Amino acid sequence: MKIRTITLGFNYRRNSEEKDFNKIGILLNKIKKFFEQKKYFVQTIRTSTQTWDNYYNSKNQIIELVQNFEKYSKKYNIDYFNIGPTYNTENISLIYDIINKTSIGFCTAHLSKNLSKKKIINYEGIRQTSKLIKKLSKINNDGFANLRFAALFNVKSGCPFYPSSFHKGNYPSFSIGLENSDLVYKAFSESRNIKTAGIHLNNILKKEYMKIESLSKIMSQKEKIRYGGIDPSISPSVKQNESIAYAYENLGIEKFGDPGTLAISKIITETLKNLRIKKCGYCGLMLPVLEDFGLSERNNEGTFNINNLLIYSAVCGIGLDTIPLPGNISENRINSLLYDIASLSNKLDKPLSARLMPIPNKSYRDMTEYNFNYFVNTKIMNI
Repeated sequence: MKIRTITLGFNYRRNSEEKDFNKIGILLNKIKKFFEQKKYFVQTIRTSTQTWDNYYNSKNQIIELVQNFEKYSKKYNIDYFNIGPTYNTENISLIYDIINKTSIGFCTAHLSKNLSKKKIINYEGIRQTSKLIKKLSKINNDGFANLRFAALFNVKSGCPFYPSSFHKGNYPSFSIGLENSDLVYKAFSESRNIKTAGIHLNNILKKEYMKIESLSKIMSQKEKIRYGGIDPSISPSVKQNESIAYAYENLGIEKFGDPGTLAISKIITETLKNLRIKKCGYCGLMLPVLEDFGLSERNNEGTFNINNLLIYSAVCGIGLDTIPLPGNISENRINSLLYDIASLSNKLDKPLSARLMPIPNKSYRDMTEYNFNYFVNTKIMNI
């Protein structure tokens, strides 16, 4: 298990100066060093602000602001920053410039609305988002810019994982996101059958998560910053012997995507929800096709498709993540997929997101050609 991210959320104020970012950088690096001294590998440290609607004045102003965020993040050894979602349909088109003018900045669009306690789908927002996804895909030859954008549905603040992370509240807080599919692999290897899988998984996760929580509380008291919790979501690995897909196959199904995959997914989610720790974020199962060795291999073999992943989201998942798509995929096809995700999210009152990655000059079943440490190349999927 690794700590994928320590994410510090804070309210950006228009009069913030470089010294404020310096303080944030110092604090995050203190927390990182503390965990490293306890023999944990920390992949990244990150920041998230409240929704940028709250400090948006004009296109020029927001571009200058995010470029300052980038400059200060790099200067003070912060790996990534996130300005959260816009809820304003008119602002969605601006996300192109925000992503294009930065290299470590993330931004999202929230496409669900609550009106009089009724959940409403923002259909025009979805249409604008589909245009944005297509436009972002052309920034780089490999469509990589869409890694820094996602469409959100009923996602709440406090999640440590990107791109969905954003802050809410008057005071800063930090939360923890883990790379932990190796724990699932270990638990399912020991149980070897679906009947006892949940028991083994609970015992392993409980032991490891409580260690992280105990250390987080120590730092919270020492540095006088609120501890927001752990997102216990299962986050996969590019390593073969840590693959979430291969973990499933330890329980008797022949291949991930075969009958039984949905049942195992439900076991994982139920185990996460029963953990007695301070939880935040999705509390679900991440199945990013480009970020897991086994998922990429099973995708190459065609044992599952996008519809399967949506079905799994109904009981456990977080939506669709790092999905490689043909470069010529139409906006209408993307619209339709986002409508489905929005409908599922509203019906189940469940946070879901979509990170879709059309790749220029690539067609269905072509191989991706990424050179990125956290990706495993796989075949292009289709909607």
